[in-house]
Amino acid sequence: MFTDEYFMKMALREAESAFEKDEVPIGCVVVSNDRVIARSHNLTETLNDVTAHAEMQAITSAANFLGGKYLVNCTLYVTLEPCVMCSGALSWAQISKVVIGARDEQRGFINKNLSLHPKTEIVTGIMENECSSIVKEFFKSKR
Repeated sequence: MFTDEYFMKMALREAESAFEKDEVPIGCVVVSNDRVIARSHNLTETLNDVTAHAEMQAITSAANFLGGKYLVNCTLYVTLEPCVMCSGALSWAQISKVVIGARDEQRGFINKNLSLHPKTEIVTGIMENECSSIVKEFFKSKR
């Protein structure tokens, strides 16, 4: 049986890949029927594109895999709470479930009183310490 922790570990590996590329270490995977159909990490520096967040990359990849723009019956596992831009894209994609590792109190969509699609289930706090530690470590190295 696959668990939220199982897939969050995959997302965390994506965040580690971002860290190694000197990207903000956020990673995610999209799962459909217990199968990973997309995985990504931040690529804003690599692509010189402010919209190249992990979630945006994964949404595009998953939609291409499925052959359609909606991610119904899919779950996105992401190491850090999505920003307003990514939450908007997730809402438009009608994703069924979003599992968040660590909250982003400053830039995350939850404290902005935004919501995803009305049918989207949101779960927070999965591997929260590991997911927040990598981001803290990254920004500590920048100071």
